[in-house]
Amino acid sequence: MIGVAIGGFFGALLRFQFSQWIHTKWKREKFIATLFVNSIGSLLLGLFLGNSYGSFTTQLIAVGFLGAFTTFSTFSFEVVQLFEQRRVNTALIYAGSSAAISIIFAFVGYTF
Repeated sequence: MIGVAIGGFFGALLRFQFSQWIHTKWKREKFIATLFVNSIGSLLLGLFLGNSYGSFTTQLIAVGFLGAFTTFSTFSFEVVQLFEQRRVNTALIYAGSSAAISIIFAFVGYTF
């Protein structure tokens, strides 16, 4: 549990910092930050789980850090917001590309 807590603390902080930095670059499109962190998190999770590590390290990095770094709930809410704004094409492209990119990145990381 300590590993999950420590990893989660640092993952959440890094996600927040990345999101703030990316949002300053693309002020109009908040979802770009979520797409970025979820894609990078998927790649890192694939890289990490493609190798064998001990239980504490898995709890620290895979469950704690990467679990807090990535966010499915924010992604889901952003898709709902885009639909609410009647930006249907953007919502569908964002949802589809997020799923595809994250899965591809996880696969690449896992097989690397």
